[in-house]
Amino acid sequence: MLYDQYDKNKRYISVDCTIFGYEQDQLKLLVFKRIIEPALGEWSLIGGWVKENESAEEAARRVLHFITGLSDIYLEQVHVFSDPKRDPGGNVLTVVFNALIKVEEHSSQLIEKYDAKWFSIDQVPKLIFDHDDMFRIAFEKLRLKATYNLIGRQLLPEKFTITQLRNLYNAIFQKSFDPGNFRKKVLSLNVLEQLEEKDMTESKKGAFYFKFKDIEESNVVEPIFRNAIKF
Repeated sequence: MLYDQYDKNKRYISVDCTIFGYEQDQLKLLVFKRIIEPALGEWSLIGGWVKENESAEEAARRVLHFITGLSDIYLEQVHVFSDPKRDPGGNVLTVVFNALIKVEEHSSQLIEKYDAKWFSIDQVPKLIFDHDDMFRIAFEKLRLKATYNLIGRQLLPEKFTITQLRNLYNAIFQKSFDPGNFRKKVLSLNVLEQLEEKDMTESKKGAFYFKFKDIEESNVVEPIFRNAIKF
């Protein structure tokens, strides 16, 4: 019977989250020490099993809340890893999600409790199984998103200067954007609102703070920053 195949073709389903944050002009990835065998104690992306009564997206949000204490987190599906031999513990299909969080808002107590740690993206340690590939693809996905969307809303404080936004993009693309051209481009997108308040640490004249307007961002047909990324 056709329905018999449901019992004969069972696989485990899990989610893994590449959690990106931005702190001290560095783009960072949150990883943790694995607490189960195989690969007990090795560095791993943060993940968990998909329960019978939830979707992969619901499982990812549950895992993220568990490790960060945050509920309202930007989440985007990146890739499905389905090689039946990818996990030595069993036949596990894993759905990978990108999560972007503001580092200052997450629970540092939870991070410490579960032995998690932030690493700058150029200092991420060797990860278990195929998690290095997950990180690579997730980082490419983040860069692609940043090419077509101004993504500071998910990573920067509510108010920020154009210099702070440019430093974020420098960190994402690992290159230095021209200050004048960057400012002209981002202001032309009409998604930022200039505030009256200034940050007086950047110069004697100070730099105006900006915030994102309360509008939905949509992808543009042309890249915001041409040639910013080359895969």
